[in-house]
Amino acid sequence: MRHGGRLADARAAYPHAPLPWLDLSTGVNPFPWRRAVFRNADATRLPDPADTAALEAAAAENFGARPAQVVALPGSELGIRLLPHILGAQRIGIVSPTYGSHAEAWQAAGRDVRAIDAQIEPFAHDAVVLVNPNNPDGRTLTASEIVFLAERMQASGGWLIVDEASADATPDLSVAFKAGGRLIVLRSFGKFYGLAGLRLGFVVCDPALADKVRTLVGDWPVNAAAVAAGRAAYADTAWKIRVHKRLARAAKTLSSLLEHNSFTVIGGTSLFRLVTHTRAARCFATRAEAGCWCARSRTNPSGCGSACRQPRIGLGWRGPWTSTSASPAAMRAPSSLRLPTWGPT
Repeated sequence: MRHGGRLADARAAYPHAPLPWLDLSTGVNPFPWRRAVFRNADATRLPDPADTAALEAAAAENFGARPAQVVALPGSELGIRLLPHILGAQRIGIVSPTYGSHAEAWQAAGRDVRAIDAQIEPFAHDAVVLVNPNNPDGRTLTASEIVFLAERMQASGGWLIVDEASADATPDLSVAFKAGGRLIVLRSFGKFYGLAGLRLGFVVCDPALADKVRTLVGDWPVNAAAVAAGRAAYADTAWKIRVHKRLARAAKTLSSLLEHNSFTVIGGTSLFRLVTHTRAARCFATRAEAGCWCARSRTNPSGCGSACRQPRIGLGWRGPWTSTSASPAAMRAPSSLRLPTWGPT
């Protein structure tokens, strides 16, 4: 699974689709944190390193870590790409199927990369990569299970890298508070807070390793708007409580709408659902021709043929998912968006 978005690809593949595109391909919160603080950030000067340090301290408090362990990045994707060049690991096990950038990054660095299942044998790998909650199927391990695995990796001299890009929506699963030693955690800001375009993420790790990352990214790793938004949003506890409830309702409605239209939900989180259909590939193409873009999982965890495509459906545009109705009419947006029904045609 590669990341969503890529509307340029959609436009190139389906040039006659009506505009604007309805993008359901990302696992980004469609109910974003909105405050004037980041819109008023001063873009005429360089971000002060002290402000970046304050952002890292705010993130550390949110994660349950120490500020010295937290490094701000322009998106957690950069952390994925940097770690192969920082760690000396050669044999890499990636718990699969999962987000494709991890394998891409390690393979590009010339490492021996193997897809493994959740029954991990630490001594067989120098580093293990685990996405929790997983993308695209929402598979999870509990925090205690991951801590146990981290202890085994530590004892074997290996690294455990946990990608928690979606963990703000399920904070009880996070092990960021245990980061250190040979446990590295990657966190995303933009997914849960609905501000993916700000490009803000973090690596949480041992302070000595954090210093190496800081040296690589320099004094201005993130822009002024991201610094201001992160500092304020992480402190906005009331908003987090409200949006957790709202996302849970929206995801439940999304499942009902999909099932009502003959899709089978096989996994997901409160930010997206992974679905299948007997005519999944045709459904994908039909929706794309109508200007509706979804992400497709090329690896099939449910066991049907390799040609099967499993769409991952994000909450996307806010309108349909806030409805409590599961009727076909609820799957239509206003005519300006030209959103069709989701069933096969």
